[in-house]
Order: sequence, then structure tokens, then C-alpha cells
Amino acid sequence: MRIGLDVMGGDFAPDAVIEGAVDALNLLPAEDRLVLIGDSNAIREKLASLEAEASRFEIIHTSQVIEMADHPAKAYSQKRDSSIAVGFGMLKSGLIDGFASAGNTGAILVGASYTLNVIPGVFRPALATLIPSVDGRSSVLLDVGINPDCKPDILLQYALLGSIYAKYVLKIDNPRVGLLNIGVEESKGSAAVKNAYELLKESSDINFIGNIEGHDLFSTEMPDVIVCDGFVGNVVLKMAEKFYVISKDRGISDPFFDRLNFENVGGTPVIGINDNVIIGHGISRRKAIMNMILQTRTVVHADLANKIKDAIGQ
Repeated sequence: MRIGLDVMGGDFAPDAVIEGAVDALNLLPAEDRLVLIGDSNAIREKLASLEAEASRFEIIHTSQVIEMADHPAKAYSQKRDSSIAVGFGMLKSGLIDGFASAGNTGAILVGASYTLNVIPGVFRPALATLIPSVDGRSSVLLDVGINPDCKPDILLQYALLGSIYAKYVLKIDNPRVGLLNIGVEESKGSAAVKNAYELLKESSDINFIGNIEGHDLFSTEMPDVIVCDGFVGNVVLKMAEKFYVISKDRGISDPFFDRLNFENVGGTPVIGINDNVIIGHGISRRKAIMNMILQTRTVVHADLANKIKDAIGQ
């Protein structure tokens, strides 16, 4: 397996990215290869400072960087020798099996949609993340940021995308799907959510258990897949991340709150596109980058993109 890594992406790149890559390499199978994409001089200098052999990696030199403040579409089209654009080109050409970046999220989504393309039959790709429950399980939450306003048919498809992720990545047979709402009653919620409920209830492709409320999240009652639009999902995700920060600030050490630390998750996969892409948090440091790489391997190993093509592709 060959995993491409955007070395220049993120607030603490390239140092933190290279540090995470060195840590991840020690945890990957010997046959796997990490492909570092970015300024080769900076990469080699940092590897030398870490006393890490450059020969253990493949290094692809790029001369440009898409900065975090750049306009996503304009930068992606104009900076064709950037680490993000080159990474997507390698992924499309089959030179790498997965691509991970903590860089400009907008540019990554542009690359995912216009270089790799959306799987035929998928209305909108989604960002999916894992959230923990107090009983040790993890559930898939989607969308968490791409589409802040979703039509009912998109929410239905998110239920299927999330179910495929839960089945092949989390190894959950017949995953239970819940629609995040302001009440469990069918009559509750916005027009889009109420119409989505009817579509979900009638679908034979998913194991729909009904509406769930905010207090079901993180609990033993939490289903395996939680469906919502990107506005709601992003609020839930950022709230969960803040719970971890508050717990640490208050001197609380607890394994459950540690699972809310984004560094332990690493990144969120873009699902519904033709290949395997993981987006990391812009403030990712060494540990988060390491886990982003390991999560990329998990998604590639699960063959997630092809599983979605088989289920949805036309």
C-alpha cells in the first residue's frame, strides 16, 4: 500500500507533518510505503534532524504551496505544482492508494470533486467522522461540514454511505441508522428532516431505527450511523472537541473524554468520491498527523471507495 501525505498542509507544516510521518512509519506494515509530497529540501532537512532515514520514504518534490488563506478553487487551478494538486494527480493516476492532508480544506474538496470526481449516482460527497459512546463503541456521524443544507434525498443517501462505512471500516453488520432531530416523533423537525424520515423509513437498503435526539449522542443508546446535514454535524463535532479541551483544563483525566480529542481520530474521510482521501484538522501536530495516516490506511484497506461504487455507482 502506498499512502500519499501532503507535507506542506497545515498550520504547523512541514515539521509536524514529517514528525507524524516518522511516527506512523514505525506502526505501518513493512510492505507499506509513505510518499511525502512537498519541498524535498525541507523534508530531507527535517528527516535528518530526526535521525530518520530518508530512504525509508518516497519523496516527491513540489515547488508550490496552497496556503490556508488561499481561495480554494483559484489556488488549486493556479498552483498545479502544489503538494495538494500533485497529490491528487498521483491518486488519480494510481501512483498512491490514498491521500491525506491537513491543508486548505476547501482546496482539498475542490481536488476531490474535480480531479477524482464524485462516484456516479452519489448526489453529494460527505465528510464522515467517528464519535465515541460511553460503552466503548464508535459511531459514524455525517455530514460534518460539506453540505450545510441538505435535501431529503441527500440525507437518505448519507444513511447509505454511513452504513457502508460502518460495515466495512468499523466491521458492524447491519448497522443501525438514526436521524438526528429535535425529537423522536415523526412530526418533529424541519420540512427537509420530516421528509427525510419518510424516505429513510421506506428504504430497504438501511436499518433505520428512527429519530434520535442530542441526548442520545455519546450514550449507550447511540446508533451506529447518525445522519444530519453539515451544519448540525459540524456543530456536534466542534462541541465534542471542546468537551475534551474543557476536561483537560479542569484537570479531568478520563478515557472517554480522551476519545473526544481530535488528535486521537486524526482526520475525516471524504466519502462518495472515486478514491480514498482523508482531511486532517488544520491545527494538527505530530500525534494527529500520525493518526491521520493510520486512518488513511484503514480506509484504503477497507476498499471503501469501491464498496460505495458497488452499492451506489451507476
